[in-house]
Amino acid sequence: MTVANVSQTNVSGLPKELITAQEAIHFPEVQEMLRKLSEYNLGIYMPHMHDEQTGQFQLLPEEVLQVESGLEVSFRSSVEIGNQLDRFLPVGWFWRENALTPLGYCHTVCEKQGTDTQHYRVEKT
Repeated sequence: MTVANVSQTNVSGLPKELITAQEAIHFPEVQEMLRKLSEYNLGIYMPHMHDEQTGQFQLLPEEVLQVESGLEVSFRSSVEIGNQLDRFLPVGWFWRENALTPLGYCHTVCEKQGTDTQHYRVEKT
């Protein structure tokens, strides 16, 4: 599915930083970055979470990570995940403080096949 434009009604209620993200995806320079990223099987996504009471979009706080485990997405503290990096594969990154910063993780276990240690599967928890 391809979305050509974001209507004003789709972005109403979004924090201004997320409106900026929604608008930027249509800029030629961002689309060129996306073309380059796609050559490496990477893409662009808008880091966010939702208010538990209202469902409204919110910025993803710096100390919170988006985590997929058992085919469900949750939001966990970076300290908690940082202490278990051997069990998580980074799948989303952000540029913060002049450095590549993972902000999305998938709970994994290594599935060794002979000497090949590069295959992973989602662990059902």
